[in-house]
Amino acid sequence: MTEAALASTSSSPTTRQLWTRTRGVVLALVLLLAAAVAIAAVRSDARHGRLDPRSADPSGSRAVARLLADRGVSTRPVTTLGEATSAAGPDTTLLIASPDLLTKRQQSLLRTATERSGGRTVLIAPGPPSLGTLVPEVTADPAVGFDSTLSPRCGLPAARRAGSADTGGIRYSTTDPNADTCYPSDGLPTLLRVPARSGSGDTVVLGAPDIFFNDRLDEQGNASLALQLLGSRAHLVWYLPSLSDDSATDAGDQSFFDLLPSGWLWGTLQLFIAAAVAALWRARRMGPLVPERLPVAIRASETAEGRARLYRKASARDRAAAALRSATRTRLAPLIGVPPVQAHAPETLLPALAAHVDGGSQALLPLLFGPPPHDDAALVSLADQLDALEREVRIS
Repeated sequence: MTEAALASTSSSPTTRQLWTRTRGVVLALVLLLAAAVAIAAVRSDARHGRLDPRSADPSGSRAVARLLADRGVSTRPVTTLGEATSAAGPDTTLLIASPDLLTKRQQSLLRTATERSGGRTVLIAPGPPSLGTLVPEVTADPAVGFDSTLSPRCGLPAARRAGSADTGGIRYSTTDPNADTCYPSDGLPTLLRVPARSGSGDTVVLGAPDIFFNDRLDEQGNASLALQLLGSRAHLVWYLPSLSDDSATDAGDQSFFDLLPSGWLWGTLQLFIAAAVAALWRARRMGPLVPERLPVAIRASETAEGRARLYRKASARDRAAAALRSATRTRLAPLIGVPPVQAHAPETLLPALAAHVDGGSQALLPLLFGPPPHDDAALVSLADQLDALEREVRIS
């Protein structure tokens, strides 16, 4: 058979076949990547300068910083933990824009620096990842309130003077009986002021950042509440946590798995289960095997030669020898009157065969049931001896 014929009957998929099979997956991946880039671009534009006292964007906070400056309160934005902790003091308000972005180590260092400083700490929309360390007395309710504008309903002077404000967001509960709980939503407050255990400092927990946004500052009592919460001290340090902060990458004694959020572990488990289900689905039998006719006629000699090449490539002389001996025994059995089911039983085949050839059954035992040959030459010799034995039996 020529090379062209061999190539035409090859079972290896061509480049065109591979593209036909995989183009759907490739197209889906391209669409998914494009959608991810588009969403990231939109969200990046929407969150540009969010809660930054230098930003004039709708979600920025430059307006409240300007109003505080008019009242003699200086505003200093910082992006590192070292700057934030070193600035803590009795005449300073420390605002933390995104407490949940801080690592556990950062939260602990921040808590240590502010606990006895005598100043005020303002946490904007903290959740369970940060409350347990920064304000252990406060817990976040998993249900978020639907009302944005709420009434104070508390005795905190700043809240009573401001009146209704857009504080609706995360709701909280506290175990501190001295805490001020304001702006309740469905019975739980969205603004808390927790006094320090020692000194004159306190911590303000706010469930939503809306009162600090440029485009919301002139609504309700947002401006009044923002100025009173941030203007109680002469200096305001506006901490914007950043991933470029060296303290965020210093894991201390934490291992790699400690740094992974729980969502990644659950996601990995789900992917593993999905992969196992997909493997079971693809591996299941689609029904009984159906024989098919070959598209071309292949000579038996070519099939035997191809199988022999596979045996040789794998150095499977034992299997090749076993196949040769088994085929010889199967052909010899009917010639000497042995039932086919007894063709591979030496106690039945050898005595019957010894009656038709010279040498006796002891000489035939290593030939038909012996060990595998030790090299290719011995395998060829075995094949020749088996052919000679079969010819002798046919002649007799």
